[in-house]
Amino acid sequence: MLASADQDPRKAGTIWAINLGETLPVILPACPAVFSSLLPEAAGALAAAMGPGSQPEIRRRFAAGRRCYAAWVGNEIASYGWVSFDEEIVGELDLRLRLLCGEAYIWDCATLPVYRQQHLYSALLNYILRELSAREHVCRVWIGANLDNIASQRGIARAGFLRVANLLVERVLAVRLVWAQGAPEVPESWVAEARRVYLGNRDNVWLEAVTHSQTQ
Repeated sequence: MLASADQDPRKAGTIWAINLGETLPVILPACPAVFSSLLPEAAGALAAAMGPGSQPEIRRRFAAGRRCYAAWVGNEIASYGWVSFDEEIVGELDLRLRLLCGEAYIWDCATLPVYRQQHLYSALLNYILRELSAREHVCRVWIGANLDNIASQRGIARAGFLRVANLLVERVLAVRLVWAQGAPEVPESWVAEARRVYLGNRDNVWLEAVTHSQTQ
């Protein structure tokens, strides 16, 4: 028996993807910025952007082989984004994303409030895509966004990504049912690839419901 009406399926987020090797748009931010790949030595500057107490997590990510890219305005990191090449946990869903060789996943991106609405995010994504194609030999990149984050959705679309599917979540007692609903204009082959990456090649997955105490 499915959940009651007050637990109707909700769109938790959207899945986007892009095949590299295609022509990418040229995106220039509205403020002077320098884009770069960050080394672990930049942990201090990155922590200033990510927030107090973030340095241990930053070091853990670098040690695990994650990459980080940033947009600098002066001596300050104004926008950043992380990239994984093998697997990653997807946000609050606690969903494990698995990638094939030649794929990458962009995640945990943010722009400092004072620098928003200047196309820094889409310009950073554009830079990341070019770097992944030229230096990492990546051929396909995935990214996700919360459905209610309109600014992020617009930035992703501006960078050239294709909206592939919505991730839907329904809570049933102590578990959650997660599945991907393809965008109407997208070929089923793309949706199947999204299910491979996000759902382990399954139509849906059951996950333990996250409680408040688990998120502390």
